[in-house]
Amino acid sequence: MEQSTEVDIDASPERVWAVMSDVERWPEWTETVTAVTRLDADSLGLGSRVRVEQPRLPPTEYVVTEFNPGEGFTWVATGPGVRTTARHRIEPVAGSGSRVRVRLSVEQSGPVGTVMGRLFFKRLTDRYLATEAAGLKARSEGPR
Repeated sequence: MEQSTEVDIDASPERVWAVMSDVERWPEWTETVTAVTRLDADSLGLGSRVRVEQPRLPPTEYVVTEFNPGEGFTWVATGPGVRTTARHRIEPVAGSGSRVRVRLSVEQSGPVGTVMGRLFFKRLTDRYLATEAAGLKARSEGPR
């Protein structure tokens, strides 16, 4: 089961990427994340491991499985019976100058993930995605 949201942001792809990829600073602009800790010494990239703490959810370790600077990244968390895939995408809006469209999505799969995603976390996930999109927009459009 995949849930997603999109938001148009009046900022350059470079600016949005700088905010989005600085994952340790997410708690500064979204209340849905209380802490992000990179578990590797290097900067965020393919294979990076990141621990994300969110209200009402257990701390989760994600591994970056796709990484395209300036365009987006995907990270995946696994547990018994569940696989969570979170995608973060940026694309320029044609003919708009420096406006981009960001798509944030979360997919729950596996026997436990599918049931939990549908029955228990659907509304929470929808709310978190909308809050994160609004926070990313405000941070990217705001003063540097």
